[in-house]
Amino acid sequence: MPDRSPSHLADAAKVFAAIDRQDAAAFASLFANNGMFVFGNAAPVIGPAAIRAAVTAFFAAIRELRHDIIDVWHVGDSVITQLTVLYRRRDGSVVSLPAATIWRVSDLGITDYRIYADLAPLVAPSD
Repeated sequence: MPDRSPSHLADAAKVFAAIDRQDAAAFASLFANNGMFVFGNAAPVIGPAAIRAAVTAFFAAIRELRHDIIDVWHVGDSVITQLTVLYRRRDGSVVSLPAATIWRVSDLGITDYRIYADLAPLVAPSD
């Protein structure tokens, strides 16, 4: 049975707050040394230094973002989130997209983090 306790919501909010501040270092520090990060269909990125670099590059492509958490489930060592993510592009236009994340945690930090989102509307020409 999924656990939807307030502490799991707080943990998820902490992760997304680092991303929303565009603090790649804080986000990467949440990972275990061999932690893996996969965004959509991109190649896996392994380890905090590589994750920090990948996330920094993504942040450079947008102006800002905000995660609105709809729900959080904790099952065993996994945290599953349902979200709406608001992206402000470099041209100032805004795109809001549904997303889901799944990450696994150990005593050493996040070991596997996956984002499921269709970013096609984000990279499409703005109206």
